[in-house]
Amino acid sequence: MKLISWNVNGLRACVGKGFFDFLAAESPDAMCLQETKLQPEQAPQAEGYHEYWHSAEKKGYSGTAVFSKTEPLSVTFGLGIEPHDHEGRVITAEYPGFYLVTVYTPNAQDELKRLDYRMQWDDAFRDYVCALDQKKPVVICGDMNVAHQEIDLKNPKTNRRNAGFTDEERGKMTELLEAGFADTFRRRNPELTGAYSWWSYRFRAREKNAGWRIDYFLVSERLMPRVRDARILSDVFGSDHCPVLLELE
Repeated sequence: MKLISWNVNGLRACVGKGFFDFLAAESPDAMCLQETKLQPEQAPQAEGYHEYWHSAEKKGYSGTAVFSKTEPLSVTFGLGIEPHDHEGRVITAEYPGFYLVTVYTPNAQDELKRLDYRMQWDDAFRDYVCALDQKKPVVICGDMNVAHQEIDLKNPKTNRRNAGFTDEERGKMTELLEAGFADTFRRRNPELTGAYSWWSYRFRAREKNAGWRIDYFLVSERLMPRVRDARILSDVFGSDHCPVLLELE
């Protein structure tokens, strides 16, 4: 089963940059999107897929989507927790062998204005996926807005207190992994440097590969033996993020 996750930074803009050509060429069994920035009535149609949209109440902001070739057993939206379900950040699709959870984790923002909220979110999200994991294995994918270790960004020293690389955010990712989840890409590529999924639009960052790895596929530890491939598709353009891929047996 081939799964792809991509923060498209505005799906309508990404469609104009070849999104549907990419989808047709890769033909994943499920495609998860973050930062769609649209309402469902604005959504383009993906031929051959069941589509599920979770949009933010604020227009032009956030939002997630799942395209699935097979109809999931069930689909739920959000965490089921009032303060966290206004920004369209989570979709859960249930398949016979696992839950697929796509997430667009809140950014801590400049001057860490939203760091306290981010800590609450990370705790709530961990509780949510751990509860699912009690029922069947979980695949988590999306823009998790954290570079977990120094190897996961080009300039760790100068970013120590910047959003996405604070000790607090990194610690919450450690807690999530220690709760029984594996970072598939890093598990398969423990020492690979220069592997990033997001680059600033400024300073010719992508050209210089001055990036961050903040887009993930995490799986329940008991799913790890079924992982055939975990890759970052860094040659795919259309957003300031590139897609990430997971193949399961």
